[in-house]
Amino acid sequence: MPISAAQRAALLTATTVLLAAGCSDGGDKAEGTQPSGTAGLSALAAQKLSWSPCPAPSAAEGGGPAPSPLPGGATWECSFLQTPLDWSVPDGETIELALIRARARDQDRRIGSLVFNFGGPGGSGVTALPGFANEYEALRGRYDLVSFDPRGVGRSDPVECLTDKELDAYYALDFTPDDEAEERTLSDAQKRYAAGCEKDAGPALPHVGTENAARDMDLMRQVLGDDKLHYFGISYGTELGGVYAHLFPKNVGRAVFDAVVDPDAGVEEGALGQAKGFQLALDNFAQDCVDRGDACTLPGSTVAEIEAFVIDVLASLDKEPIAGIGDRKLTQTQATNGIAQALYSKEFWTYLEQGLSDAEGGDGALLLTLSDSMNGRGQNGSYSNIQAANAAINCVDFKERYTLGQAKERLPQFREASPVFGDFMGWALSSCSQWPVPGTWEHPDVSAPGAAPILVVGNTGDPATPYEGARSMVKALGDGVGVELTYEGEGHGAYNSGSACVKKAVDAYLLDGKVPVSGTVCK
Repeated sequence: MPISAAQRAALLTATTVLLAAGCSDGGDKAEGTQPSGTAGLSALAAQKLSWSPCPAPSAAEGGGPAPSPLPGGATWECSFLQTPLDWSVPDGETIELALIRARARDQDRRIGSLVFNFGGPGGSGVTALPGFANEYEALRGRYDLVSFDPRGVGRSDPVECLTDKELDAYYALDFTPDDEAEERTLSDAQKRYAAGCEKDAGPALPHVGTENAARDMDLMRQVLGDDKLHYFGISYGTELGGVYAHLFPKNVGRAVFDAVVDPDAGVEEGALGQAKGFQLALDNFAQDCVDRGDACTLPGSTVAEIEAFVIDVLASLDKEPIAGIGDRKLTQTQATNGIAQALYSKEFWTYLEQGLSDAEGGDGALLLTLSDSMNGRGQNGSYSNIQAANAAINCVDFKERYTLGQAKERLPQFREASPVFGDFMGWALSSCSQWPVPGTWEHPDVSAPGAAPILVVGNTGDPATPYEGARSMVKALGDGVGVELTYEGEGHGAYNSGSACVKKAVDAYLLDGKVPVSGTVCK
């Protein structure tokens, strides 16, 4: 089944935010301290937003057309929020955060603003919210739907590390080195990438972390005129929401965490969890292929045989890349990225099946398209800054710095966790080894005693944020705060999975304040 231009465009746009969403966590060196003065904060809280029709997304946001009108003809509005660069010096330099909103249909029954973060870190909320707006149309009945580009992301003072041409070469590298020469090549590339980020971001680089972003959200709440922050966080957005709840428990309104990052996991634990999660998703994909019999085009009649075929395809690409798109070839790294991308949603299993079949025949275009979507590359060759922001936020968050040698020592446990993704995720532990800014925490504190109930939604088949993270989040939030809702399904996240049960429970809470019984299961 050939992929159409429209389908390819959809993969390059609508899924980019979701597919990066499994990489998580944030903070910075100045975070965790309370601002030293109040005059600057009072002035910032009193600022008036100037809303106007939204322009087309910037290159850093992923490009494309301006957002289409909403059902009924309503238009999207955009603005900028002034916020401190360094929250410990609120009277100092400020930066601009890009915001987008769609006003509630029923202004007489309007609850307030519902602020979204779709994950990453590094995803542009300004482009994501219009892309998923139909999924949240019921919520727009009583909320202004609001999202934003967090600091360092998209239109909000974006971190950009390499040129588009340099990124093409960087993402084609072998990120699972087989010998010392390949290890040196990878180490040198990581050093160049980190140096490029530091040169571009300069003094802003230490301040792109999650605690600063959480403080930005509380300022946003005040400027939007809301007494409480009503919030919908997805993937990394759940961690950002948890940190907000910890810092401002009394300001939490109705909040939903979907596709939950495990707040107790450090770098290594988080990476191992993802390796297991993606392996589980691949197992489920392969089982589906087996169940369909001759309708599945992949060789093998068992899960093990199909996964052996996948391993063989990747091993072949490690030896010799194949034709991709234009003069760009498909490498082992890009193919692994593409496979992971397709596992974020069951809807893309068809593309994964086709892409693997094509690759066996020497055509790497579809897997390369999937990989490009993961990396934020548009068809015109330009990159959004989703991965640069992801690296900047992650590396300023976590204290751990793994050398290539230390990552190599841990490969056996990663290979045990996943024969397909283990090497890739094990070596990735070294991603921050050359970073010029120190990290902040081993894992974020999300304890929020006294906060309003937070609905925590976990998906048993989630590859990027494994289900166990939801239970860890409920426990970490504290007694009477976290309310667990389980979805027994596939893909990254639950609300947009097609489950009427999940959507009904979430909507009832956000719209009517009806908290479901903790432990409720949707099938």
